[in-house]
Amino acid sequence: MQGAMQASKHEGAGNDFLVVLDPDDAVRLSVAQVRLLANRRRGIGADGIIRVGPGRDGCDLSMQLHNADGGEAEMSGNGIRCLAQAAVDAGMVAPPRFTVATAGGPRTVEYRSGPAPGFATARVDMGPARLGPDQPQEFDDRRARTVDVGNPHLVLLGPDTAAVDVAELGPKLQASFTGGINIEWITVVDDEAGALLDFRVWERGVGETLACGTGSVAAAAAARSWDLVPDDGAIRVRNPGGLLEVTLGAEGETTYLAGPVRKVADVIIHPGMLS
Repeated sequence: MQGAMQASKHEGAGNDFLVVLDPDDAVRLSVAQVRLLANRRRGIGADGIIRVGPGRDGCDLSMQLHNADGGEAEMSGNGIRCLAQAAVDAGMVAPPRFTVATAGGPRTVEYRSGPAPGFATARVDMGPARLGPDQPQEFDDRRARTVDVGNPHLVLLGPDTAAVDVAELGPKLQASFTGGINIEWITVVDDEAGALLDFRVWERGVGETLACGTGSVAAAAAARSWDLVPDDGAIRVRNPGGLLEVTLGAEGETTYLAGPVRKVADVIIHPGMLS
């Protein structure tokens, strides 16, 4: 179809992205185009749109991420894992390891194909998680602090994530920070494998989503600072869309995010969507 654009759709723990491969660095998407493509009724539907460009600054690939509202974001842990699957499938890079230049800095991805076509796992070097000041709350089981994971987060500890009215609180809290912020609500729970973080998230420029990779890293870093999880080893974060695994280095050192990624569809975008 003349004038059409090819893309693919992927999801990581329910966090879904439309990925456009652009090895010639020729594609530019407007805010209006992104909003229409991400719309779940009038478009294809996605939490974000990712353009995969040629490598720069010594990296194998580059990543431009638009949130569903059309604005650009620095980084997405689940988004970069979806990018990895699209780029590997297209032969732009070869596993098991490659690097991606993002607005939040260079990131290394370790990629492994899954047991069936369309399924894979990916582990991403997320850079350091920088803690803001601890903000003890009125009750002992409530805490708050900001965390920078290449993009800004506010992590809130409470007794029951299920009871949080994310749709009401998310916009109010986001509006209190210049430029907006991602907000995570966490509590520590147990399952048959031990302790983990129960997690919900309001993503800047998107709304409540089923998962957030950078948010999971921020949540794990804040939880460790409050002595809620071990100092070493993997920390499981139960996103609404599935489990993600965070490994924290010492403060100021890099962190890692691991989890599943799944290809949903190949997409031919009608030129009328881009006009």
